[in-house]
Amino acid sequence: MEYLEFELPIKELEDQLQKCQIIGEESDVDVSETCVQIQKKLDLAKKDIYKNLTPWQRVQLSRHPNRPYTLDYITAICGDTFLELHGDRNFKDDKAMIGGLGKIGDQSFMFIGQQKGYNTKTRQYRNFGMANPEGYRKALRLMKSAEKFGIPVVSLIDTPGAYPGLEAEERGQGEAIARNILEMTRLKVPIITIIIGEGASGGALGIGVGDKVLMLENTWYSVISPESCSSILWRSWEYKEQAAEALKLTAKDMKRMKLVDEIVKEPLGGAHKDRDQTFKTVSNTIVKSYNEFKNLSPKELVAQRMDKYSQMGVYKD
Repeated sequence: MEYLEFELPIKELEDQLQKCQIIGEESDVDVSETCVQIQKKLDLAKKDIYKNLTPWQRVQLSRHPNRPYTLDYITAICGDTFLELHGDRNFKDDKAMIGGLGKIGDQSFMFIGQQKGYNTKTRQYRNFGMANPEGYRKALRLMKSAEKFGIPVVSLIDTPGAYPGLEAEERGQGEAIARNILEMTRLKVPIITIIIGEGASGGALGIGVGDKVLMLENTWYSVISPESCSSILWRSWEYKEQAAEALKLTAKDMKRMKLVDEIVKEPLGGAHKDRDQTFKTVSNTIVKSYNEFKNLSPKELVAQRMDKYSQMGVYKD
């Protein structure tokens, strides 16, 4: 288990508890009372730390190396029913953007999302979850196929941003993202969007339009990452914590500003602490959200979606 810097007090108590249990097993000394006391301290430390996380600490949790990624969710939720689909029918198959058909119960969904890697080799293979234009065009192709057959779309967002390379710009990165936003606003099937990790910039918005937009508790959603914001404003990454605070990028901030609809609760310590519970919660949330929209006509669905986004950023004194 890997620990973040602010989790080190938890690590120390867990190490103490483990050593205490080993002493009890290897000797005749009764250490049960000591173990109970350490466990109480551990439980209290976890509650104190995780209930008072700063925005930057939530950013760190969203990037935790043990945190489940898009394919982990899809595989756990759909099992053997998931069929991955490839290619944008124009340039190539983007490995940073995955998508395909899967079932939850008897209901089919078109799943789309960015996929990160687990080690150096797979991170390079997945381009660190940063999609090229062909990734967004593949996503649009799959969404249009879903619309044709009346299948709802589930979008899972986890990206540090769209790939900013020269070749991506030459192939129309900005146009591909803009086209997706336009087409998603008028897609005639329900769209459920869930931010499961990082939700950065246009890379997230390219598959981020939805009838229901949800954020897991320890995720972030912003036009720019705290590090990039810090480097622009202060010419240094040292002020990333202040930038994270100023950007108002946490799930609570997004919900308060009515930019997302709901916060999905995570297990104490983050989604990686209890993957099975997280997968179950996300699966139930998808089904619940779909049930809210399944009886709407395509015209009503699009009108409601357009109204929702038209109201964003509008304030009354």
